[in-house]
Amino acid sequence: MDNPAIPAILDAMEHDSDIVIVGGGLNGPALALPLAQSGLRVTIVDALPEHLRKQTDFDGRAYALALASVRLLRAIGVWDDIADRTQPLLDIKVSDGRAGAGPLSPFFLHFDHAELEEGPMGHMCEDRVLRPALLEAMENASGITQISGDAVTAQKVGADGAELTLGSGKRLRTRLIVGADGRASGTAERAGIGRTGWGYGQTALVCAIAHEKPHHGVAHQFFMPTGPLAILPLPGNVSSIVWSETEQTAAEFAALSDDDFLHVLRPRFGDFLGQISLTGKRHTYPLGLTVANSFVAPRVALVGDAAHGLHPVAGQGLNAGLRDVAALAQVLGDARRRGEDLAAADVLERYERWRRFDVATLSMTTDFTTKLFSNDNPILRAVRGIGMGAINAAAPLRRAMMREAAGLTGDLPELMR
Repeated sequence: MDNPAIPAILDAMEHDSDIVIVGGGLNGPALALPLAQSGLRVTIVDALPEHLRKQTDFDGRAYALALASVRLLRAIGVWDDIADRTQPLLDIKVSDGRAGAGPLSPFFLHFDHAELEEGPMGHMCEDRVLRPALLEAMENASGITQISGDAVTAQKVGADGAELTLGSGKRLRTRLIVGADGRASGTAERAGIGRTGWGYGQTALVCAIAHEKPHHGVAHQFFMPTGPLAILPLPGNVSSIVWSETEQTAAEFAALSDDDFLHVLRPRFGDFLGQISLTGKRHTYPLGLTVANSFVAPRVALVGDAAHGLHPVAGQGLNAGLRDVAALAQVLGDARRRGEDLAAADVLERYERWRRFDVATLSMTTDFTTKLFSNDNPILRAVRGIGMGAINAAAPLRRAMMREAAGLTGDLPELMR
C-alpha cells in the first residue's frame, strides 16, 4: 500500500541523480551518454549482472542501424569504436514468393545506396559489438553511475522528485525516471500506463549463418505466406536471419537439431549464397504490436520497447527506440539550459508530442505491411507484385522510400542530423 507521507518526503528530498534510467540494454546506455554530456547526473539500473551485460560471445543477434542511428552513435562517441566491425547496407532487395522459390521473384524492389547522396542507408552491427561499446563508453564518461544485477521493485513520485526501491533494498532519489526496460516495462506498469496491441500469430526464428559466397552488402527481405524471411549481411561471409513463421511451426522448428533446422531453412533460403551453415545460437521471439497508451506520466518517460514494440518486418525496432533517445535527450538538454524542472508536465509533453505521431505512423505501416504480405491470397499476391514493380520503376518514389528507411525524414533530433 502506498504511504501517504511519501509525497511530502519527496518534495523536500535531495536527489542522488537527476535521472534514473531503468534498463541497461541498448536504448538505456544510448540515452545516458548524451544526458551526461549535457551536464546531467545519470544513474542506470539493470537487472542483469555486469558480466552478462559485457558478454562478447557471438550469439547470432544483430541490428540494422539506419543512417540516422549511425549519426546518433557518432554524436555520442561510440561509432568510431565500432565502425570497422559493422557491415554497410549497400543494397536492399524486397521480393514476394513461396517457400522453395528462392529470395528473388519477377517483381521486387531494389534499393541501391548509390541513389542516396548520404551514402549507405545503414549498417548491420552484431549485438556483441554494439552492447559492450555502449557499456565501455558509459564507464569512460563522467556523470554516469551504473548499477547491475539489481532490479527496481517500487517507485514513488512527488511534486519535487521520485524514489525507486531496488531488490537489494537500496533507494535512489531522482528528478525523473526513464523506463527503457522493454515491452513488459515495470516502469510503465508502476506508473499506471496501460498498453494497446495485438499478436500476429507469428514467432521470429533468429540466427546467423555462414555461407560459401559473398553477400556483397545486399540485404534481402523475402515475403512468404507465413511471414517474412530477412537475410541481412554481416561482416565476412555471414548473414543474420530473421525468419517469421506461424507460432506452431516456429515452435516445431525451434525444437529441431541444428542439422534438421538447416534442412528446413535451405529450401526457403535458396542457393544464391552457396552452401550455408549455422554459426552462433538460435533464438525465438513472439511477434506482435504493442504501444504504450502514453509515453509519459508524472516524473516518468518511456523510450524504446517500453514505449512501443513493433513487428521486425521493416527492421525499425531499435531505430525507433534511438529516435526516442535522441528526442528525449534534446528535450531534457533544452530544459536544463532554460532552468526548467526536467520532469515538469510541459517538458515531458514536448517529448510525447514529438514522438507520438512518428510512432503511430510507423506502427500502422508495419501492421499494414505484415497483414498485406503474410498471406497466400492470389489476388493480393498479384497486387503486391504489380505494386512493387511499379515502385521500383518510379525513381522519385523509390528514393523517398530509401530516405525513410535510412531515417532521414520527419522532424529529426539534432543528434541525428
